[in-house]
Amino acid sequence: MPSLGRLHLITDTRPGRDPLAVLRAALPVARAELVVQVRVEDDATDREAYELAHRVVGLCRPYGATCLVNDRLHVALAVGAAGGHVGAEDLPVAAARRVLGADAVLGATAREPGSAAAAVAAGAGYLGVGPCHATTTKSGLPDPIGPAGVRAVAGAVAVPVIAIGGVTAASVPALRAAGAYGVAVVGALSGSPDPARTTAELIAALTC
Repeated sequence: MPSLGRLHLITDTRPGRDPLAVLRAALPVARAELVVQVRVEDDATDREAYELAHRVVGLCRPYGATCLVNDRLHVALAVGAAGGHVGAEDLPVAAARRVLGADAVLGATAREPGSAAAAVAAGAGYLGVGPCHATTTKSGLPDPIGPAGVRAVAGAVAVPVIAIGGVTAASVPALRAAGAYGVAVVGALSGSPDPARTTAELIAALTC
């Protein structure tokens, strides 16, 4: 698997948000430390997902940033993304690995050591772990696991752990101390009045 950036930006396609504007602000700051996970709303068409992912791949390429596609792995293949990410309700990890191939980046979602170890055994190259803190970005999420939950998962696997859920620059040090390799954000950047500055703060917290 290619080296993985520490800051994962998940596209926010809710009404009133502009994921491409946020990405354009973040890329010159984070460069190869940025991994963009293209996630669209459940009711988005495959064509809409394809068009967004295609543009993201093009924007990422000059900066050496990585583009992944959440859930819709056929879209990841169609646009030439580096790989994908699957959640608990998506394709099983082993099936996703067969779809993407041995060399692709494949992430999976986990929140406790048992499911984390199983996902890695099935072919996940990194894990998205959370929610770490309360968040309003996505509904129906389980209770936050906090840094202690991240520590439990990180201690059970040998792949990068990416903490997600209500992450801000201020919360990064505790998550890194708990064993997180990096963090994934949605609202921290899509809701920021200055996404470039927020990106710089997140990168500084991740690399200090």
